[in-house]
Amino acid sequence: MIGKLNRNSTFLSSIISIVLGMLVGAIAMLLSGYNPISAYGALFNSVFGSASDMGETLRTITPLIFAGLAVALAFRTGMFNIGVEGQLIIGSMAAAFVGLKLELPPVLHAVVALVVGALAGAVWALIPGLLKAIRGVHEVIVCIMMNWIALFLSNYMVGKVLSNNSDSTEKIHPSASIRVDFLTDLFDGARVHLGLILAILTAIFVYILLFKTKLGYELRAVGLNPDASEYAGMSVKRNIIFSMMISGGIAGLAGAVELLGTSEYLAINASLPGTGFDGIAVALLGANTPFGVVLSSMLFGGLFNGGSNMQYVAGVPFEVIRIVFAAIILFVAANFVKQLGSRKNRKKKGEKASA
Repeated sequence: MIGKLNRNSTFLSSIISIVLGMLVGAIAMLLSGYNPISAYGALFNSVFGSASDMGETLRTITPLIFAGLAVALAFRTGMFNIGVEGQLIIGSMAAAFVGLKLELPPVLHAVVALVVGALAGAVWALIPGLLKAIRGVHEVIVCIMMNWIALFLSNYMVGKVLSNNSDSTEKIHPSASIRVDFLTDLFDGARVHLGLILAILTAIFVYILLFKTKLGYELRAVGLNPDASEYAGMSVKRNIIFSMMISGGIAGLAGAVELLGTSEYLAINASLPGTGFDGIAVALLGANTPFGVVLSSMLFGGLFNGGSNMQYVAGVPFEVIRIVFAAIILFVAANFVKQLGSRKNRKKKGEKASA
């Protein structure tokens, strides 16, 4: 009963955070001289106005689901995987290598590229996981540094290995693509691909892993209280490593899916793409649950895809949408801090009562 009440209160707080974030965005528009009604109307129309718009929104949602799941899984196990960004880059780089350098049958080629991308992300996440488990080095510091290493490594691979000193690679072989004609035709030429189905399946996998398996129980137990978990016979170090590798594998899969389904080539980037950092917001709004991550990805994906149309229809800069994002995250974080404070107070009261 208590768990049900907590889930309901979390869902309600997320809804309130969304509404308050939209209100803050409306106030920002009014102060800047824009009409929030026409702006939000343009946003809504660009998301649901046509089959093509809906398809592009679904395409935008897809990597956010993967990134949100990667962050949420790590959060659930007491880890802050801020390295999803770098793991995503490594996954896309590995998938590009397979898609360009190997000659395989159509379905097998795509499957191998996806698996290699996921494994590359898992291996990249293994490094901060090992340092955390063995040496106690905080994963945030290592992950931030490895994000930039991943970016520069990817840029080097594009320019020196995967192309002839060009700023982008050739397109991957058609056999490695996960685009399918029936989805493209269904959404009137939009770039929606099989990655969306794979993202939903990954969300189901994460739910089963966390809440229906022994490994998931141990991961969550270590996240809640590592000392008590170790006293109960669980290996804290092993579970930390597993947590980071599974999270990194999902992030690497996000990069592979984006490359094989959306761009179909790898380019040199001057900065980090940002999808991994957006995954943090997605996970927070989704209360670190797989189902919540899918729902929050739908919200953020719609805002991302529809926000660009606000510039053309209502003349509102895209930065206003970023204000909405920031406000939603702020309200969610405020509620999260409030919950932590109430937990500490209850813990102190319990200790005093037992004393």
